[in-house]
Amino acid sequence: MDALRLYGRYTAVSIRSQLAYPGSFLMMSFGQFLVTVIEFVGVWALFQRFGHIQGWRVGEVALFYGLASVIFSVADAVTRGFDIFGSVFVKTGNFDRLLLRPRTTALQLLGYELRLTRIGRLAQGLIVFSIGVHMTGFSWTPASAALLAWALAGGTALFSGLFICQATLAFWTVESLEAMNVLTYGGEAAAEYPLDVYARWFRDFLIFVVPIAAVTYFPLVAAMGRTDPLGTPAWALPLTPLAGFAFLALSLWIWGFGVRRYTSTGS
Repeated sequence: MDALRLYGRYTAVSIRSQLAYPGSFLMMSFGQFLVTVIEFVGVWALFQRFGHIQGWRVGEVALFYGLASVIFSVADAVTRGFDIFGSVFVKTGNFDRLLLRPRTTALQLLGYELRLTRIGRLAQGLIVFSIGVHMTGFSWTPASAALLAWALAGGTALFSGLFICQATLAFWTVESLEAMNVLTYGGEAAAEYPLDVYARWFRDFLIFVVPIAAVTYFPLVAAMGRTDPLGTPAWALPLTPLAGFAFLALSLWIWGFGVRRYTSTGS
């Protein structure tokens, strides 16, 4: 509980500092919104041309797209410290200061900054999801709402784990590797479409290696009341977001391994 209170103080300070410059905050948030809206316009144009992909219509894809955008925007907002870890902490030697404080390094990096500008991407995801609800007649029930909240929690854990893994690599590479964007931003893009539109090897990767499908595709299929075209049992679909928390736990273990082998670069 003490750690949660400290994290709350971290985020309060971060919010106040960003809102001290409201013009900058509004422009950056709108920029995030506009960029992601343009991305969905491309998806809309694709379906206007071909009608459907593997039997999935644009309204159903809007649900996947919106859910993935919301999940990623939340994870991206809370993991700023890990995202810039290599250049701001390892390369400059500032990570040494975190090691001297009587708090875990993971907590301190989580509290580094809460990126409020990601509210633009969050708003876009909510709007696209609402469009999908309208087009598909998605049924809001306590069960479906709970499933979506469960998917959001598991998805935030999974993408946060990916950013933590990206930061851990900086212990050996000094700079965070841009190649990891294939898994972070690329993973979010892959989650925007139903899983069965991909090749078998890629589906297996999204289920068993980096379980992005477990926190987006499977729970949303269950919330929609559909039968999974891949044959996953109906009882298993709501349980899959647990994989997101397991991935986060593994990422934190890898992070601890990196911390124990950290060699200061000096300042």
